[in-house]
Amino acid sequence: MRLNVEKIRKEFPLFGNGEKGGVVYFDNACMTLRPRCVIEAVRQYYELFPSCGERSMHRLGKRVDAEVARSRSIARKFFGAKRNEEIIFTSGTTHAINIVAHSFPFKKGDVVVTTDKEHNSNLLVWQQLAKKGVVRHVAVPFGDVEALSRVLEKGRVGLVSMVYTSNADGSSIPVKDVIRAAHKHGVPVLLDGAQAAPHRRVDVRALDVDFFACSGHKMLGPSGTGLLYGKKAWLERLVPALVGGGTVVDATLQGAEFEELPHRFEAGLQNYAGIIGLGAAMEFLLSVGLSRIHDHEVALTQRLEEGLREFSHRGVRVIGPSPKERGGVTSFFVEGVDVHQVALLLDESGGFATRSGRHCVHAWFNKQQLDGTVRVSFYLYNTMEEVESFLEALRSVLEIVA
Repeated sequence: MRLNVEKIRKEFPLFGNGEKGGVVYFDNACMTLRPRCVIEAVRQYYELFPSCGERSMHRLGKRVDAEVARSRSIARKFFGAKRNEEIIFTSGTTHAINIVAHSFPFKKGDVVVTTDKEHNSNLLVWQQLAKKGVVRHVAVPFGDVEALSRVLEKGRVGLVSMVYTSNADGSSIPVKDVIRAAHKHGVPVLLDGAQAAPHRRVDVRALDVDFFACSGHKMLGPSGTGLLYGKKAWLERLVPALVGGGTVVDATLQGAEFEELPHRFEAGLQNYAGIIGLGAAMEFLLSVGLSRIHDHEVALTQRLEEGLREFSHRGVRVIGPSPKERGGVTSFFVEGVDVHQVALLLDESGGFATRSGRHCVHAWFNKQQLDGTVRVSFYLYNTMEEVESFLEALRSVLEIVA
């Protein structure tokens, strides 16, 4: 069954209940819009029970506890986790990856393997730890399982930490092959799932992944939300690095007894409104169906790429794999033209909100000797009419710049 996009758009205030005009939002790989149910969930927290969780015995505090627990249960269902306590709420993917990086029981000389196309969230932390002598960092070509296997066979690999789907061009690693190769050598895998979780069904148990990180703001949730999934056995081996209120059962001047999972990793007062809103967002996505969302995005991407190819004689170049493999992300540039200029003209001419630059994947763009791209990224509320309008606007922009 195809998406009823017109009905879906009515749930998003930016679109004015389905009215045309205004912003055409194609910057979903950065941040998605929020439906009314998410906005309402956040509003209810601030208006009806704006209190502390996991601390207060009064009725408002207990309501917060119940709503946060409900969101955790929704997240378990959304990702196919076995236990609620395997879900840790974070401020986003960056926070989640850093929890693992700074809590993992590395041994001296351990290697962390990434791809060469990582978002800075899954690159800089390993570079910093390498500078401190905690780990050694090795990057293999994106999607090259044979190269990964060669590194694994040398031994001393402590962790494989890779982006599932690239925010630069929408390409994905052969994730099951990567996990299988790592597990063959007894090495756990952490996936940066920021661009995968909003667009495809991610079943962490079916993947057999050890850690999975994602951001709420890329999947209809509030800003400052995200989560870390971890197999219970692995989470129990981590030594919490970010500690404080809410993480311990008791403490003395000599030491502390840490809370059970997941609370030992959720230090300080949490973003309760955001967590509750994230639960509402995941419920909304489940009600629509991730497979239907993916199919809708692929159809839009296919039409966009067809149109972009028609401008190849004007210097337009598309990077990345085929639309079916790319999902909702399309990155392109115009030879000899600054990508920011193209993005600004698209905004000025038709209200098209895109992203331009190197998309926090500086290392890969530098390696490819590319100054950046204009990135168009779709979600469930985008339409074929918007794609056609975009191509017409780009035609006009090319007449100016190319």
